[in-house]
Amino acid sequence: MNAAPRDDWYAVDNVGEIPSPALLVYADRLEENLRIMRKTAGGTERLRPHLKTVKMGEVVRLLLRHGIGKCKCATVAEAEMAARSGSRDILLALQPVGPQQERFLALGRSYPESRFSVIADDGEVLRSLSREAHRRETEATVFLDIDNGMHRTGIAPGPEAVSLYRMLSALPGLKAGGLHVYDGHIRESDLQRRIEAADADYAPVERMIGELRAAGCAVPAVVAGGTPTFPVHARRPEVELSPGTCLLWDEGYGTRFPDLGFSPAALVLSRIVSKPGGNRICLDLGHKAVASEMPPPRVRLLGLEDALFLSHSEEHLVLESADSARWNVGDPVWGIPMHICPTVARFDRAVVVRGRRADGEWKIEAQNRKITI
Repeated sequence: MNAAPRDDWYAVDNVGEIPSPALLVYADRLEENLRIMRKTAGGTERLRPHLKTVKMGEVVRLLLRHGIGKCKCATVAEAEMAARSGSRDILLALQPVGPQQERFLALGRSYPESRFSVIADDGEVLRSLSREAHRRETEATVFLDIDNGMHRTGIAPGPEAVSLYRMLSALPGLKAGGLHVYDGHIRESDLQRRIEAADADYAPVERMIGELRAAGCAVPAVVAGGTPTFPVHARRPEVELSPGTCLLWDEGYGTRFPDLGFSPAALVLSRIVSKPGGNRICLDLGHKAVASEMPPPRVRLLGLEDALFLSHSEEHLVLESADSARWNVGDPVWGIPMHICPTVARFDRAVVVRGRRADGEWKIEAQNRKITI
């Protein structure tokens, strides 16, 4: 007879060896999320995971072992971390302005074994990058950044975007890599509504691709979607998929997108540092240890799900719980962040959990804004 599964899967037998607050990565769960991501994408060839979530070279090497050789990054440091970890096809999803142009071009000089590309949506940026690349006798691959509804960056698909892409294709020192289409505005919990929204917002992009090819412009690749929509774009044979959050997962996506099937693989460990009276409990889980850009609750505290969040400051999180009597000062408390990506950036290393034991650390190298470049 099989034993019933334990509901404290997150507990760590040697938790007493881990100073808090800490970021814990559960290796088995990370591997399982990776397998689900591969299955959803229909393989590895079209996957280009976004590394802004993980920021760790060990995870890049894990992706490579699973046959995933392409990636997307949000910063130059993340791109350098990816190259140092062995990735050979790296897209920087940040329009290079000011000194970032030189930093982007320096990536190729420092890591010639890797192919780097970048996004842009502005004609003057393209002309400036063209001049810099041409002067250095190199070639920069650029994806035109398309705004198909998020209205954060990019140019709307249509005649102006077609003209800009044709200019990009003709400028010396530049090579058109294709289109970058991030639809992070599509967040419907209902799967059918998410599919309909993603299809509707991608339709103008498809028309634009047809116009470009009819005009003789090559569109080598289209990088589209994030974690919520990559299963929709997986049905489009020519699209590269760039999910990111799904590798570690978080409470925000877990609540909104349960259909995706991923599980939390990164938790924050805190401890009760005070019980200042009444039913109050104070944890060492301040702004410095968990993403705090959204209103409370910013973390789901396992075993304290019903607690009321009273205050949150740099080092402390104060709660009120009717169950406070069963908790003691010094007790460990595990939490699933609402937003894992900026939570990872709060730490310089993660404790790796295998089985039920902490087993080493992974450096969060791209937490820094600069590595060497």
